[in-house]
Amino acid sequence: MEKSGSSFDRRETKTSEPMLMYFTSGTSGNPKMVLHDHTYSLGHLMTAKHWHQVVPDGIHYTVSDTGWGKAVWGSLYGQWIMESAVFVYEYEKFEPHEIMNMIEKHRITTFCCPPTMFRLYLNAGLEGHDLSSLKNCCIAGEALNPDTFNKWYEATGLKLMEGYGQTETTLTVATLRGMISKPGSMGKPSPQFKVDIVDSNGDSCPPGTNGEIVVGVEPRVPGIMIGYYKDPEKTAETLRNGWHHTGDVAWKDEDGYFWYSGRNDDIIKSSGYRISPFEVESCALEHPAVLECAVTGIPDPVRGQLVKATIVLREGFVPSDDLKKEIQDYIKHNTAPYKYPRAVEFVKELPKSISGKIKRVSIRKRDSEKHKSRSDL
Repeated sequence: MEKSGSSFDRRETKTSEPMLMYFTSGTSGNPKMVLHDHTYSLGHLMTAKHWHQVVPDGIHYTVSDTGWGKAVWGSLYGQWIMESAVFVYEYEKFEPHEIMNMIEKHRITTFCCPPTMFRLYLNAGLEGHDLSSLKNCCIAGEALNPDTFNKWYEATGLKLMEGYGQTETTLTVATLRGMISKPGSMGKPSPQFKVDIVDSNGDSCPPGTNGEIVVGVEPRVPGIMIGYYKDPEKTAETLRNGWHHTGDVAWKDEDGYFWYSGRNDDIIKSSGYRISPFEVESCALEHPAVLECAVTGIPDPVRGQLVKATIVLREGFVPSDDLKKEIQDYIKHNTAPYKYPRAVEFVKELPKSISGKIKRVSIRKRDSEKHKSRSDL
């Protein structure tokens, strides 16, 4: 840095050449380095105009560290091109009341953050905060459970507009302007992309059947990555046969709405069943004692894997065997007997990435090390 010159001469570039590089969040493994070209900025027009629904006389706020890819989704290209003002607030530690104070003080009009944060706003209490300036609220980064959707709507009159994309893409599935929002659904494929849900053979899945979300890359559309930096094998594994393979599992309903099931790595295989951690988490979060929940699989010699729930309790609730059984029974009766968590761990907080996503890979790694330690005895 010290040896560098103080000026930088403009260089001629092609739209197809690399413009920026992100690190993925590393929720399912080590972070990957993602290369995007110069058309990437245009890919976020849909993000800002039809999902965030920014306007020239409004102020948009996406809660994200400015060193993170999500900040670009909500603080740069799409918002600037649409002439919206952008609010940026750096905090050392997330505090729900502090964020709501910022919304009230600066009259934020459009707002986006992970579902986990909306749960924490509701838990902290919206009383005493004037959030009337908000016109549209979006969520991304994790699947949204219907309980959070309904409670936020009851409190504010605003429906949380869910959106889905990856570091490797821009917004690919979403509840866009004018769409009916279905609590818990990701929305429908963006008209910007060709999106499908396919089985292991690459064939389209019928409604109600889980499969992998894939995004068409031929012909190329602005917003899809060039590839992973210095990793041709991983690039070839992800970009193949004309599709970007997301590694995310979902199903679609008869109306064409997508419903998230989990990462390929997150799906729990127990006694021949394939169990979506998100479904179990959503049910657990409806229990009055549960503030946050992460569902993972742990090794089991008989069933292959057991369903495990790692739970953060709401204030006023104390971990106990009775409460554990109560939560297990609640999930058993509201989903299916084979889906309930046979293992429950109460913790003070869940491991999260800098963008607010729950890092299930950290929980699985810790549990795997515990299992290995026991096996060595």
